[in-house]
Amino acid sequence: MLKQPDPAFDPINAGFDAVFAPGRLTLGLVAPIETYAHGPVPTLDDHAARIQLAEQLGFAAVWLRDVPFTVPSFGDAGQVFDPFVYLGYLAAQTNRIALGVASIILPLRHPAHVAKAAASVDQLSGGRLVLGIASGDRPEEYPALNQPFAQRSEGFRDSYDYIRAMAQPHPQFHNARGSVTAGMDMLPKPVGTRLPLLTTGLSQQSPDWFAQHSDGWITFPRPAPQQARLIAQYREAIAAHGGRDKPVMEPLYVDLAADPDTPPRPIHLGLHLGLNALRAYLRTRQQIGVNHIALNLRFNGADIPDTLTRLADTLLPEFSA
Repeated sequence: MLKQPDPAFDPINAGFDAVFAPGRLTLGLVAPIETYAHGPVPTLDDHAARIQLAEQLGFAAVWLRDVPFTVPSFGDAGQVFDPFVYLGYLAAQTNRIALGVASIILPLRHPAHVAKAAASVDQLSGGRLVLGIASGDRPEEYPALNQPFAQRSEGFRDSYDYIRAMAQPHPQFHNARGSVTAGMDMLPKPVGTRLPLLTTGLSQQSPDWFAQHSDGWITFPRPAPQQARLIAQYREAIAAHGGRDKPVMEPLYVDLAADPDTPPRPIHLGLHLGLNALRAYLRTRQQIGVNHIALNLRFNGADIPDTLTRLADTLLPEFSA
């Protein structure tokens, strides 16, 4: 029998604690909350108003992405705005909804800037930041920033260690990303016990490193039996290191059909389906240990505000923060 970790999650900050709880699945949304199926760049029409609507309807989180360059092989400009600048703006435009990034590409940014920007957002939002981190999978961006793609594993790990150190008072720290000497400090500090850092995939790290250091796992959707097996292995590795359980999150592209009984049909990293099939999908994910799903409406054919209301009215009574 697979080992299981302590079932409680570490309390970290208000955003993390609201979005993630053992045995429960919540729903969030990927920004921009609009349809842009036929090109990589969204219009960003009503972008803030739609995030405010998502908060009013009760969605647990809104998720940004780190896309420094529009790359043809990726085909998506994300929310266009720099994620940290946009997080600061959204902190002032919202009150409750968790503000997430899935994920910051650590080797492409200096960790001092990430640590300061992230802690600033955490403070300005009242502890609502949830920070996904990744090693990056778009090779074209690395030479543009004069960084070696082949060494992103080490760059990710060094950046992680640097960011963690900066949350401590007057850290003294040295690695390949820089040296912080006695007498220096970085302000502000995170609101909670630390910044919540969720790793996308394995980010070129070993399962042992992942189980010990990450605050959670962001993983792409897979067939339920395969996903259940991987989640069980992940939690077995956590238990082997004597740690508390950690959450699992999935993104899911959704094209919501008008007929609630429409059966699921695959689309890019997601499904075209009706509300009843989506509810069944979410129940299965909750049963296998997924704690949060971030819905991406980029390929949604229906009116977005209407889709948000339908999703909220039907699903949030069961899958809410």
